[in-house]
Amino acid sequence: MRKKRPKIVLEDILVEDYAAGGKAIGKNEGKVIFIENCIPGDRLDVQLTKNKKDWAEGFPVQFKSYSKDRIEPFCEHFGICGGCSWQSLPYEKQLFYKQKQVQDNFERIGKLQFPDIQPIIGCAQTVGYRNKMEYTYSTKKYISQQEMLAIKATGERFDPAADKGVAGFHAKGFFDRVVEIDTCHLQEEPTNKIRKFIAQFCRLRNLPFYDISEHAGWIRTVQVRNTKGGDWMVNVVLGYDAAEHRAQLMQLLQEKFPEITCLLYTINDKKNDSLYDLEPVIVKGDGYILETLEGFRYKISPKSFFQTNSRQAETLYRVTREFAQLDTRKDQVLYDLYCGTGSIGIFCSAGARSIIGVEVVEEAITDAKANAALNHLDNCHFYAGDVIKICDDHFFNQHGHPDVIITDPPRAGMHEKLVQKLLEIAAPLIVYVSCNPATQARDLALLSEKYEITRVQPVDMFPHTLHIENVVQLKLKTNA
Repeated sequence: MRKKRPKIVLEDILVEDYAAGGKAIGKNEGKVIFIENCIPGDRLDVQLTKNKKDWAEGFPVQFKSYSKDRIEPFCEHFGICGGCSWQSLPYEKQLFYKQKQVQDNFERIGKLQFPDIQPIIGCAQTVGYRNKMEYTYSTKKYISQQEMLAIKATGERFDPAADKGVAGFHAKGFFDRVVEIDTCHLQEEPTNKIRKFIAQFCRLRNLPFYDISEHAGWIRTVQVRNTKGGDWMVNVVLGYDAAEHRAQLMQLLQEKFPEITCLLYTINDKKNDSLYDLEPVIVKGDGYILETLEGFRYKISPKSFFQTNSRQAETLYRVTREFAQLDTRKDQVLYDLYCGTGSIGIFCSAGARSIIGVEVVEEAITDAKANAALNHLDNCHFYAGDVIKICDDHFFNQHGHPDVIITDPPRAGMHEKLVQKLLEIAAPLIVYVSCNPATQARDLALLSEKYEITRVQPVDMFPHTLHIENVVQLKLKTNA
């Protein structure tokens, strides 16, 4: 038998700052300690979960004193469901640390030369701001330590089978445990009412919730999307089709929630929850809802990617358009790389001669073309494929050499081959939109061979979380 390693507890650690990944950091005899569930200014004892030569990770076991900045979280599920982990910080402090995150990444990772970062743009609406939520229905209920102690105090034994399933979000750090959510504050109502109604429908009829271990069960997930204009989409994902119960649920949802403008269901008998290779069935509506950003309309279908904060997306896109410096002559060619459903390119379309969007996901390009047609734009052209392979001399001869490039990659950033491609293309101006300043800093360091950073603007899209969007303007060096 392997002996268990003794628990290491570091006493009286002062939390000093946040690290790039959103964890708080303290120090002990020169070693950096990454600590969960605390904020700068807290003083605490930390039990280590990892202990390396130069760094360690851990969690609080006892608070000696609390930060003067600490506030009471507004959500009863704080610290358990895994979302909104910065609720105990005032919003103005969240913005401070997010801007600092951009600064630190650019200095430490990229070792970049850059002008003063413009003050971060915060959200006017810090709750109810999400336009998309996905709820999980499961047989695996997460029971917190406090709840378990309370159950033991009654002398009873916890029986998960008696619970008839749980509806909510995955518990922090658990892929197979779900927290029963009463009220999530991230999306406006009736999102919580819809989730609870479906759960109660299944419980009353003994319809099984999904068991991830056994790959069995009827109700799996529910996706709820809405728009600023009041459209609501609900897509109910089922493990198998029980026609009578499914028809009854669809009918009751329409009666109970007349505000649902698009109702669908999807049968998913796979072991994963992805919908990209499945076909939702339309019960009510046209199969999509319409969002409007500054007069431009966008179709959002069940499998579409769209910025999950519509109001702040307008702000992000305005910054991007401003950084693109499209002039009034409308003679510039703008390339929109990682264009997705074409939202940024379409938003910038009034100021360019042509928009050329490239995206590897074919379904997204189909949506982009539909969005261009919806807005009666004949200067927007979208192509499916790998940017590295598509953007050759023939493509440029056909569509024009880019005057401006906008790139909005996923969290992993750009592939090094794409960075080299951008250096080869040598467009006069690049606007780099990123949801991960760390990978953005890495890519900018490579681009610095030919480009200089001229403007930096952080935009907060997700209050109460560690996530931050950042927009950077780059201009070709005169000697490049």
